[in-house]
Amino acid sequence: MMMQPGDVRISAPDLIAFGAEALTRAGAQPADAQLVSDHLVTANLTGHDSHGIGLLPAYVKHAVEGLVDVSARPEIVLDTGAIVKLEGKDSWGRIAGEAAMKAAFPKAGELGAAIVTLSNAHHLGRIGAYGEIAANEGFVAIFFVNVTDHDPMVAPYGGTDSRFGTNPICIALPPTGTKPAFLLDMATSRIAMGKARVAANKGLRVPFGSIIDENGLPTDDPSGFKGFEQKGALAPFGDHKGYGLAFAAELLAGVLSGGGTIQPGHERRGGIRNQMTAIVMQPDAFGDPATMERELEAMWDYALASPPADWDSPVVAPGDPERALRKRRAAEGIPLDPETLKQLNAAGKAVGVEGVLGD
Repeated sequence: MMMQPGDVRISAPDLIAFGAEALTRAGAQPADAQLVSDHLVTANLTGHDSHGIGLLPAYVKHAVEGLVDVSARPEIVLDTGAIVKLEGKDSWGRIAGEAAMKAAFPKAGELGAAIVTLSNAHHLGRIGAYGEIAANEGFVAIFFVNVTDHDPMVAPYGGTDSRFGTNPICIALPPTGTKPAFLLDMATSRIAMGKARVAANKGLRVPFGSIIDENGLPTDDPSGFKGFEQKGALAPFGDHKGYGLAFAAELLAGVLSGGGTIQPGHERRGGIRNQMTAIVMQPDAFGDPATMERELEAMWDYALASPPADWDSPVVAPGDPERALRKRRAAEGIPLDPETLKQLNAAGKAVGVEGVLGD
């Protein structure tokens, strides 16, 4: 989201340090707090403010209220053939997500492919981070994620109230000799919940129809999502197509992992739990690596050679915008609107952080 009047730019290291201190004071182990805070700020760096440091107040609240187990570690509960299942035990999502990847890599390396599930982890955050972990290790990975432990946020196509989470899907392929990693990371709602929150904090509108108001009518007003509230629902992207993918992610992640779906037979404590099913593949098991690399690069070049509709905005590959913005924000700082800054400082003060962001 573009910088607006009144926004303040703060360096990534300062934001990470603030987040780590707040999480530590809320009860997290210092190393965990550092990793989780870095995970949030990296989302900001890549332009995904919806999954960035603006979530810190919710994370601090969850730690204080026991909605995340600050001492837990995920546990492998099934390891057979190409399948490995992990129980998150309400551990920090960043820790559980990386553990799932590391459990899958040896199997995928040996067998050519592995399927890993993760249940009952705290918020995994930006799923693209785990795609990057896999791609950087030379693996292809496909992720399906659902959301539980709180009220649904996304309406089914043709519906007027929420019945799903934002249920992200991510696909990652490793870099080649000349191309960076391919990274598709998207919510199955038209906009992420956090994007509605950020827009509300900034007093901005969102694309019409991406939100359904309390009366079940399409709108461009995100004010019902300000300050972690929810009045109304998000709409699925692509109408019936996004709805179908959201439903598929709900079933693949929630059912196969054993962690459950968002249907009301499961508890909703007001926290954030994620379930995930990921397919991890070793490309070399599928054919000659050099031949596949040439084909990937040729398709990449062909797609990006399309004459752009706007000559100031050339065609790019999935993952390119994040890479470009990461360089810019690392140099210039991360923009925070006054409302988000206020929420962050209030969360820090509540757990005894003495420093103030934005001074």
